[in-house]
Amino acid sequence: MWHYGDSETDQVQNSRTRTTAFEERSSVSLEDRKLNEFTLQRKRLLHLGYRMLGSVTEAEDVLQDAWLRWARADDDIRTPAAYLTRIVTRLCLDRMRSARARREVYVGPWLPEPLIETADTYEVVPDDVTVTLMLALERLSPLERAAFLLHDVFGVALTEVAVVLERDPTAVRQLASRARKNVQNARPRYNIGAAEADEIARAFFAASRDGDVAALSELLARDVQIHTDGGGKVRAFRDVIYGLERALRLFVSARKKAVLSPTFLRTVTIDGLTGYVSLDTNDLLQTTALDIRDGRIFAIYIVKNPDKLTRVKI
Repeated sequence: MWHYGDSETDQVQNSRTRTTAFEERSSVSLEDRKLNEFTLQRKRLLHLGYRMLGSVTEAEDVLQDAWLRWARADDDIRTPAAYLTRIVTRLCLDRMRSARARREVYVGPWLPEPLIETADTYEVVPDDVTVTLMLALERLSPLERAAFLLHDVFGVALTEVAVVLERDPTAVRQLASRARKNVQNARPRYNIGAAEADEIARAFFAASRDGDVAALSELLARDVQIHTDGGGKVRAFRDVIYGLERALRLFVSARKKAVLSPTFLRTVTIDGLTGYVSLDTNDLLQTTALDIRDGRIFAIYIVKNPDKLTRVKI
């Protein structure tokens, strides 16, 4: 299941129905009608911006720019949802060029800003896009990424995607197809219950805290990967750690060097993956997302960069 709720066409129709009802119930100004429509679309647009850019902060900046353009737009736009989708996508494409340049000089592994499922403004509607898939999307060209997200994840018809990207429908179909093939292995295929997920997350935290080789050997896959994003702001591994043996040595060494024990705060869902929020051995906030398959942890994604944790509640 890849589509983000209703299709774009359904969203447009539902949006227009809600807006028409709103307009019929009261005599409102053009500014108020625009604000109402934008508010109805905001959560979906923020989610699209985040999936395109990997950053809530940048996605919010895009939405601010999109609002300014929307506020100045003519009043005869028949499909506001499609129009706003087009604005946000194109603004994201503009930003992706500079974002790629910044990531080329990024210190250590880059991970997307952790988006935690909560009941607040940034609540995530499940769309099967995990941290693992987000990293796979980084390998795509900006147009491939946009075509894949719009069509496969957000359910936008290819003809509408072609309008958004200003490309021929045949070319867009090829973009989406290439993207789909390139990220195929990163697509989530393993479901895990909430109770089992919580148990594995807590067991991994305890085993890594204690440097428990036996417990870690039972939890980790032989080809496990450890990605740690410190962004050059805090101490973190400059390279991805590959393999069980290196991972075990890492956890044992960390246990011996630690002055303080890490503190477990709570389990969470981070971009569709089981995870938790904790304080590290230096009492600094971090998030850990776990890619769990058949009861084993195949990948560990740790975000320590404080710039990416400003929205994480302790």
